Amino acid sequence: MMKKFLNRVFRPCPAYAALGLMVAMAMPASGNPASAQELKLDPANVAGPDACGECHKSSVAVWKKTRHAITFKELSRKKEAKKIAKNLGIRRMKADSACLSCHFTSAVVKGKVKPIAGITCESCHGAGKKWIKEHGDYGGKGVTMESEKPDHKIARYAKSEAAGMIRPMRLYKVAANCYGCHTVPNEKLVNVGGHPAGSKFDLVAWSQGEVRHNVWYSKPNDEASAARKRMMYIVGKALDLEFALRGIAKATRKAAYAVSMAKRASAARKAMNKVAGAVKTPEIEAIVAAAGAVKLKLNNAANLTAAADKISAAAEKFSDAYDGSKFAAIDALVPGADKYKGKPAP
Repeated sequence: MMKKFLNRVFRPCPAYAALGLMVAMAMPASGNPASAQELKLDPANVAGPDACGECHKSSVAVWKKTRHAITFKELSRKKEAKKIAKNLGIRRMKADSACLSCHFTSAVVKGKVKPIAGITCESCHGAGKKWIKEHGDYGGKGVTMESEKPDHKIARYAKSEAAGMIRPMRLYKVAANCYGCHTVPNEKLVNVGGHPAGSKFDLVAWSQGEVRHNVWYSKPNDEASAARKRMMYIVGKALDLEFALRGIAKATRKAAYAVSMAKRASAARKAMNKVAGAVKTPEIEAIVAAAGAVKLKLNNAANLTAAADKISAAAEKFSDAYDGSKFAAIDALVPGADKYKGKPAP
């Protein structure tokens, strides 16, 4: 049944075949990004994990034990990664390759852009040079987090966010960084390189496993509350749907990338329909309506992108408007501890 669905969705399109050739010709022969602008973070504004660790020592200590950190040393040694690099003509993964965008954090070191770590604090919370000083200033010399005045705290957070910081409470914006990589938004990387077209990423299952770093307010590194996990689940499914639609919009031909994105979008759409059956909000209704009104097919980039934009706006609005406390009806859908990806550090 899925085969018939995909054949119907991905009918050959001469215009897109030509576009595919143009895209291939526009890319360097190595498959590398044309410039540092391809990176998700501006290297000139990256402070690095050590800067965050001046205050968040326990969080950085937990991070160092995760694959997000370990990938910096291990990725280039992996057999699968070497094969993908060879397929794309990449000689060094840490030297201006497509790998840099998601697997590493780059910064300006002695006037040159270089990868300095794996997936870091700034990969989720934004490049920090423009806001880290403001974020760590509680009101002058000798003032601590505990003694900071309420009005100063409000202003500090507002200024930090205005300068580019993505706070944990901005769940949609933080999680969008996860899906921006875990859906692998690069057709050539998949079709030519042989890179998997995204992981089986779930925001709850993966965030509550080894990458959990809930140690700022919870010293034992407790898992998120039931209400928070409900929000993670709903926002995560909306993001999965959004990025899958964007993936189909980018696809130029019926191949591994396009087929995988279509399957992902179809599954995410079904998941959001289940959520909508249990939780009633205008934002969820808008997400379901936008997804249901667009066809998952090639040569439909404008409509797919428009639908993804509507889902994005509704999901962010939902993320900022609710706390999950009244959404117990979806608890059966939220992954339990047996589904968590890895074990969190104590």
